[in-house]
Amino acid sequence: MKNRLVILSMAVTCLAGGLVFAAEDGGRWEDLSPKEQKLLKPLAEKWSSLQPEQKETLRRGVGRWQQMTPEERQEAKQRFKQWRELPPEQREQIKRRFKEFRQMPPAEQDRIRERFKWFKQLPPEKRQELRKQWQSLPPEERKNIRQNWKNMSQEERRAVRQKLRSRQGQE
Repeated sequence: MKNRLVILSMAVTCLAGGLVFAAEDGGRWEDLSPKEQKLLKPLAEKWSSLQPEQKETLRRGVGRWQQMTPEERQEAKQRFKQWRELPPEQREQIKRRFKEFRQMPPAEQDRIRERFKWFKQLPPEKRQELRKQWQSLPPEERKNIRQNWKNMSQEERRAVRQKLRSRQGQE
């Protein structure tokens, strides 16, 4: 039962996060495999009222769940628990930012992934210091920085990064 709820919750999160895939026909409850029916049992009564895209996303979620190792399932459960504990405003912000990310050119997505990987490899103290610096800025200034960054060319962004790196080297 717990696994079914986790699958259901993960699938709903995927739908809310904009990970809706094109569906073939969505299918009827009777067309689901016994394993799919078992995991999606909490949705049995609602199945016929779901959109085809929702049905297909749920089925794909079941497939991904079945392919996960026990460790991956445990991590997924933990991430979903954290997601549920977030305030609704923060979840909406995350969904919006994810949607914006998915609309970026692939090269920009790759750059962001690389910067995230770089950030995660920093010592925890340095990450905390950078977070504090960012959070200490007034909200309006953070908003302006984000907007200016969006409007910069790649070359302008490189120049700003270089300038920031040289400042860090002086500290």
